[in-house]
Amino acid sequence: MRRLSVSFLAISLMAGFGSSRAIASPARPVDNTPPSYDMKAQALQDLQGLHKQFAELAGAIPADKFTWRPSPGVRSIAEVYLHVAGTNLNFATDIGTMPAPPPIAKGYEQSTTDKDKIIEQLNQSFDYAQAAIEKMSNADFAKPIKKYGPDASLGDVVYLIVTHTHEHLGQSIAYARVNGVVPPWTAAMQAKQKKTQD
Repeated sequence: MRRLSVSFLAISLMAGFGSSRAIASPARPVDNTPPSYDMKAQALQDLQGLHKQFAELAGAIPADKFTWRPSPGVRSIAEVYLHVAGTNLNFATDIGTMPAPPPIAKGYEQSTTDKDKIIEQLNQSFDYAQAAIEKMSNADFAKPIKKYGPDASLGDVVYLIVTHTHEHLGQSIAYARVNGVVPPWTAAMQAKQKKTQD
């Protein structure tokens, strides 16, 4: 009987603890400390690195491979690069700190397969996006932009530029490797390692 009473008491205490915890749950403290992460500086640093890698990778791919695609209906190498260039321009234009470039024409991604022209357009798009972000103030990052959603801000647009570009760099590296092209920065690192071992 005593053992039963102890068990009943333990169950009652646990049940009471659970319900009182649910009722008296303390509110989470508000974090009023200033942010330690500078999104503007980090976004610019990322885009500078991405720009360099895209330009190097595009330069390493033979011109006759720019029309290669993994399967019908999937973007070719040229189309991926033009997609990145067009999206950089469109997103960065929405930031509103730079004069708007000419609108991207319909069919832009299929507009050329010329390697030199594509690299030039990639370079222009990265330069434009970086200049647009460079002109932003810290306060601009919190400005709303309804085009991207009811709670979206210009900081979200910067985030989209960076993440979208990272996504397609990965795709472009896979495309290059399937065509026998080692990314130049990887080739340089491998050569350095080999030299150290020799």
